[in-house]
Amino acid sequence: MYIPDVELHEATTLEEAAALMNRYAPDARLLAGGTDLLVDLKTGRVSVGHLVSIKRIAALRGVSAADGSLRIGALTTITQLDRAPIVQQRFPSLLEATRQMAAPQIRNVATVGGNIASAVPCADLPPILTAMNASVVLWSPKGERAVPLETFFVGARQTVRSDDEVLTTALVPKMPPGFGAAYARFALRDGNAIAVAAVAAGLLLDGSNMVRDARIVLGAVAPIPKLVESAGAELVDQPPTDNAFHRAADAAMRAAEPISDLRGSADFRRELVGVLTRRALTSACRRAKEPR
Repeated sequence: MYIPDVELHEATTLEEAAALMNRYAPDARLLAGGTDLLVDLKTGRVSVGHLVSIKRIAALRGVSAADGSLRIGALTTITQLDRAPIVQQRFPSLLEATRQMAAPQIRNVATVGGNIASAVPCADLPPILTAMNASVVLWSPKGERAVPLETFFVGARQTVRSDDEVLTTALVPKMPPGFGAAYARFALRDGNAIAVAAVAAGLLLDGSNMVRDARIVLGAVAPIPKLVESAGAELVDQPPTDNAFHRAADAAMRAAEPISDLRGSADFRRELVGVLTRRALTSACRRAKEPR
């Protein structure tokens, strides 16, 4: 496989990127880390004549915190996110995604924005970010808009992002007292393997140890990161017991839309959803009870 002939353009500002995309539309794509796009070009999944690199836009990099919330620049690499002190100290559930994702060489290049905007069904960050009520900021010459991740994806490799918009930031809101999140995935081997199935969970407990909110999001077993409201409903206004987790896991299994391929059958993936849901809920519950 080889990369077909393309013309590379480097933008140093969002305005320049937008102008280049407009000039060459519809025969252009944005390029960040390139770990998905370059493979798509090699395999023929994508065919364009122009790539607009946004790697030199410094404003799109970095991880910062303000008032308990987390702001992640779209060009932040997976390694940079994993090593950010604020993430290591306060967001262990994100580490469960970053540290299982691909190989170190890929994590050094792949970006947070690309992992989200590519909308690949097996991507690791979208499920856990959705479970944490995260949103993304989309910029265009007309202005900015924030989109909750649960409404950002509309199909496999399809999002609500318009062609003239750039995903600039992922925003994780302040976690309230009693909230815990966790991410559990299964892959066929440890190194450089994409998820066969994954589940992210977010639990909010009140002072009497009752579940006030629950978000269970499936990855790699549906066209999009799937927020299973029926699974969460099995937990709300209930104590976080093993029986409740089993009921939620059963609901998640029913909601899964797995396919069969060389990595596993649909039935195998559905069973994995049940196991991973219970694991994620158990870890999320433990974190929800930890003092802040």
